[in-house]
Amino acid sequence: MELIELDGTVHAVTVRRSAIRIHTVGGAEDAAREVNFARFLLRRLADGRPVPDPGAALADAGRLLEKAVLGAAIADLDADTVVIVPTGSLSAVPWGLLPTLSGRSVSVSPSAAAWLRARLAPDPGHRAVTLIGGPDLPDAEPEVMRLGGLYPQATVLVRGAATAGRVLAALDDAWLAHVAAHGTFRADNPLLSSLQLDDGPLTVYDIEGIDQAPHRLVLSACDSGRTAPAGAGELLGLASSLMPMGTVGIVAAIAPVNDQVTLPIMESLHRYVAKGVEFPDALRLTRADVADDPVQLATACSFIALGV
Repeated sequence: MELIELDGTVHAVTVRRSAIRIHTVGGAEDAAREVNFARFLLRRLADGRPVPDPGAALADAGRLLEKAVLGAAIADLDADTVVIVPTGSLSAVPWGLLPTLSGRSVSVSPSAAAWLRARLAPDPGHRAVTLIGGPDLPDAEPEVMRLGGLYPQATVLVRGAATAGRVLAALDDAWLAHVAAHGTFRADNPLLSSLQLDDGPLTVYDIEGIDQAPHRLVLSACDSGRTAPAGAGELLGLASSLMPMGTVGIVAAIAPVNDQVTLPIMESLHRYVAKGVEFPDALRLTRADVADDPVQLATACSFIALGV
């Protein structure tokens, strides 16, 4: 499904084996407002602030968001796997919150061609794993060490070792990389969006300097999946800038997240990834694992899967 904004109206183009259809969804401003409200609710739950009946609040937000961003196109989304190409204003939708998509594997991509390139990309001939924990984040090191139990041969950078030089070297050509760090999104200049390392921020510009981007990457960092429009429909941000460099799959957050709650979410995600499950399906299974806990579900819904 590709979302298109034209003259203030959102349209959805759905492509299935049987047909290609165009649906008029509704007003772009209405859709953006529901996205902002959903992200506000996710952030409020992540911060531990009181929300009356949080389970019902999440369900209501998901229902309203679904109506605003999908509309009648919902009827076409009957496959187990859905690939979504959003507009710039809808690039931060928590897709797992939508009731029609909560039980499906959802992949977000800047274009259908980019998704196809990722799908057809060859798997590296190695299984090099890198686990990185940044500073001033109390649960970053426990998160990384917990994941180390799933990847005993991984390169682990914590306790002051997560410097720019070492991190870039470890990311270069990794089969899988996981970064738990403070993330900063710069809407005014997305290429200056950064991850906080032990010797300072690591920006998109820095990452673009490596020879080979990691094959798959998990960014356990606030707002690491957010993007901003640049040029003719191009979306730039920390995660989206890596796909043109060869990264085929990324898990990143489209909202601020609570690092204490994020730890069990990441552990659940990687339990599936370590068994060979691809990111979109691993996120779906993780959401199902925490469906009865509103705070953990809100955290899981704050992450999206880009690519495959």
